[in-house]
Amino acid sequence: MPLIGYARVSTEDQTPLPQSQALKSAGCVEIHEEQASGGNRARPVLARVLERIGKGDTLVVVRIDRLARSLSHLLEVIERLEAKNAFFRSLTDPIDTSSPQGKFTLQVLGAAAEFERALIRERTKAGLASARTKGRVGGNPGLRARDPAALRKVRLARQDGYMERLNETAQDWVPHVRRLRPDLAWEDVVRIVNGPLPRERQWTQSRLLRAVNAYVRDGFLPPTVLDRAGRRETDDRLPAIVAAIKGADPDITLQAICTRLEAMRERTPRGRTSWQPSSVKMLLERAERLGLLE
Repeated sequence: MPLIGYARVSTEDQTPLPQSQALKSAGCVEIHEEQASGGNRARPVLARVLERIGKGDTLVVVRIDRLARSLSHLLEVIERLEAKNAFFRSLTDPIDTSSPQGKFTLQVLGAAAEFERALIRERTKAGLASARTKGRVGGNPGLRARDPAALRKVRLARQDGYMERLNETAQDWVPHVRRLRPDLAWEDVVRIVNGPLPRERQWTQSRLLRAVNAYVRDGFLPPTVLDRAGRRETDDRLPAIVAAIKGADPDITLQAICTRLEAMRERTPRGRTSWQPSSVKMLLERAERLGLLE
């Protein structure tokens, strides 16, 4: 069971060497180091690690705060690992999702997070109700007066909030968009992005386009991803999609690609809904001849 280490420091003045040494002593065959804020969920090194980690692998950190600063982010990362049948371990915290004890600890953390969210909702409702009984009207006085400066502040705050929410999900879609556009049409990119995601986190084409436009505007993605997709021969479409799935996870099995294609509701070359590994193998061979595989 390969152990994949991840070490993070926040500033250039800090060194990841102690973390890397501890990860090496724990038996990690690979160690990835990154200098980034723990509050930033769109970390390129972490995104690459999560994208390439395979079945049976274990992501290892020295402490939980090296991976995530919030419980929601920690649970999100572990959910992505579980979707790939991979595991998570923290050397100094009682979390090892490959063991029953570690899974129990994770369930307790998830329940605590949900309880905390419920308490916040209840306190907010109670506060609003109390204010209304005292005759106080909520909201910004400047907004009620349609003051241009107040409107501009709200618009900027909403934009910042939107970008923060995008950063939390960037690892789900940015690598795919960067790699697939403009070679594939948007509808195909959306299906590939949604393939490994649970239903509640899946994207629509319009939402993904809005997110990509925002990232292009702020310089996080090159403008070329918005170029019009070139016309592709009908016979080349399926090899391109299979090559994209394989490119995102080089260790993925033929059967796993079949499952992904069925989840995407992609039909076989003969129009069937059920895929076989032999069909995927044939398409991968065609994709290699077309130069679609790296």
